[in-house]
Amino acid sequence: MKFAFLLCLILCVLLGSSVAAESKPNFMIIIADDLCWRDLGYEGSPDVKTPNLDKLRAESMHLRGMFNPATSCSPTRHALYTGLYPIRSGAYPNHTRVYDGTKSLFTHLKAAGYRVALQNKSHVGPAASFPYEHIDGADDLSETTSFVTRDPAQPWFIVFASNDPHSPWTRGPSYDPAKITIPPYLHDNSITREALATYFGEISKLDEQVGALLKMLDDTKQSQNTIVLFVSEQGSSFPYGGKWSVYDNGIHSSAILRWPGKVKPGTTSTALMQYVDVPPTFLAAAGIDPTKIDVGCPDANGATGFDGRSFLPVLLGKTDTLRDHIFAQHTTVGTNGAIGPYPIRTVRDTRYKLIRNLAPELTYTIGGLHKGQPIESWQADAKSNPSLAARVTHLFNRPAEELYDLESDPFETNNLASDPAMAQIKTRLKHQLDAWMLQQNDKGLATENLANTRQGKSDEGEPKGKKKGKARNKKKAE
Repeated sequence: MKFAFLLCLILCVLLGSSVAAESKPNFMIIIADDLCWRDLGYEGSPDVKTPNLDKLRAESMHLRGMFNPATSCSPTRHALYTGLYPIRSGAYPNHTRVYDGTKSLFTHLKAAGYRVALQNKSHVGPAASFPYEHIDGADDLSETTSFVTRDPAQPWFIVFASNDPHSPWTRGPSYDPAKITIPPYLHDNSITREALATYFGEISKLDEQVGALLKMLDDTKQSQNTIVLFVSEQGSSFPYGGKWSVYDNGIHSSAILRWPGKVKPGTTSTALMQYVDVPPTFLAAAGIDPTKIDVGCPDANGATGFDGRSFLPVLLGKTDTLRDHIFAQHTTVGTNGAIGPYPIRTVRDTRYKLIRNLAPELTYTIGGLHKGQPIESWQADAKSNPSLAARVTHLFNRPAEELYDLESDPFETNNLASDPAMAQIKTRLKHQLDAWMLQQNDKGLATENLANTRQGKSDEGEPKGKKKGKARNKKKAE
């Protein structure tokens, strides 16, 4: 009898531990590097082959209302991991860091008993705010497999940060420049075509990595209890490809989330949401109340909660609304090749976007966008092409305000800011943008001029495979 009782007790304890572990999902974020959301098969690209991401999309909810709060790599990642907008956290220029004491999703989940890791590209700091194990490289998943299988009783969180398709574009299958379709926001010439074809190759390389990760989850029997989120980051480095701008090519992110048994496969949500909403959502999915979290970095009003909010009800099909507005900023100070400050802020609802260029009297010039190719070939062609000349000029000189109707003008080419019929809409959006900047303690140009004080060593774990390439391509700023 005693033996049977003890055996029953042991089994109950073991089963209880198993149930407890299973009740807390694992989390995997897969983040691309300099990828425009439009350049994916499931998003409608007629050329780019992404079979693994297409399959993941079919198994996921497509979050079509996801947006970045910034337009370069480092502030984007800080926001994704902290749940805070970049200026509030201090991580608003590129190659940046958050204020000391700021906590991240790694901090919160580790405190809740998760083991946490980041693989490949880091670009965040300081280390105290991001207490993850670092896994080198993106093409070898042996350490990744060891991490996810280390202790079956302990849930885990990992970020897989690819370097694809960040330039230089040297990886992946070949695409024929003569046969690809040039998007309407790019100028079609041979140099653009050749660059776009190599960029497409790296997107396919990224897709291969996604396939390997999903297979690893299947092989280790981790798929059913793992939330997988894929995000495309903040646009490509082509002119008007999105990076370094707050146009939708830059701040609109492709996002798909799979959670077997919880999120209905093949579904779509148009709810407006941002990267800052990911940490509170993951915490809510883990059974942690995100509204009770102290992020370690107060806003201008002294509040210490997330800027983000949980979209778990959206994932579970209970609602299709989250936000009325999304916000984003771009800081040029500290970007490679930047000449002078050129701060940009924006607010967007489901249809309209207001952009505020805070130094319109200056010329917007940074290395990766305004120097080298393909922009120099565009400038040469513009000498005999007035329409192209206007687009090239706009890359360097913007008006103080831009207002777009995204329903009729998805590529943001018709500025309605001076249209009297749009005055009420513009005023409404201005009030929203003013309130957000106030909450963030954003002083505009004064904040921009302090950006270099927010830079420092924040690239621990920068993958060795691309360091040399990036050095060769230094003028192409991150």
